[in-house]
Amino acid sequence: MSDVEHLLAGQARYYRERAAEYDDWWFRHGRYDRGPDANASWFADQATVEAELDLFKPAGDVLELACGTGLWTRRLAPHAHRITAVDASPEMLKINRERVDDQRVCYVEADLFAWEPDSKYDVCFFSFWLSHVPEDRFVEFWEKVNHALAPGGRVFFLDSSPSDLASAADHKLPGRGEETMLRRLADGREFHIVKHFYEPRALQQRIADLGWSAQVHATPEFFIYGHATAAG
Repeated sequence: MSDVEHLLAGQARYYRERAAEYDDWWFRHGRYDRGPDANASWFADQATVEAELDLFKPAGDVLELACGTGLWTRRLAPHAHRITAVDASPEMLKINRERVDDQRVCYVEADLFAWEPDSKYDVCFFSFWLSHVPEDRFVEFWEKVNHALAPGGRVFFLDSSPSDLASAADHKLPGRGEETMLRRLADGREFHIVKHFYEPRALQQRIADLGWSAQVHATPEFFIYGHATAAG
């Protein structure tokens, strides 16, 4: 097993073990409660990206990559005709099913680095996933997304900005140029994961260089988000 494969295996294990406490991050509970002011900024930024997704209108057949606990699956559902939700963690998928409880959602348990789409979709959505893709697999990932889309298909994604207040109080952001981050679970167990923080303009250009028409933006503090259409 190569170093990257070993790192990705640990990352997958981390998210399986974290499933039961994942929502604490989104709702600012426990170690993620950073005080009234920081929490208010977090929820304001959260409302911004939710509103942007609604404006994007992810209609038709939607592919959600790294669907997690369903925080975003539930927001895709009002727009979509059908959703294929893919995640490597059966624990995450179980929570997602219980939260969303929608027969239009088809769940697929699969390692996204190995999984290949066998259908064409109108929209591909992924949240807080691009930052976990290793540098040497960035191009391959976007090729996979392009392959999954029907002609005229669209992409919407969101991810993290490098704020010290975004993660748990006992987490430290990676240094400039570093590709990995040490994460702790509530019980103290530690895992190394891939974690990139992208500057919106640079990421937009990088995606454009792959042939996409893309726009990438940032909320005031915590998130980046973007949408793209593949050329041709």
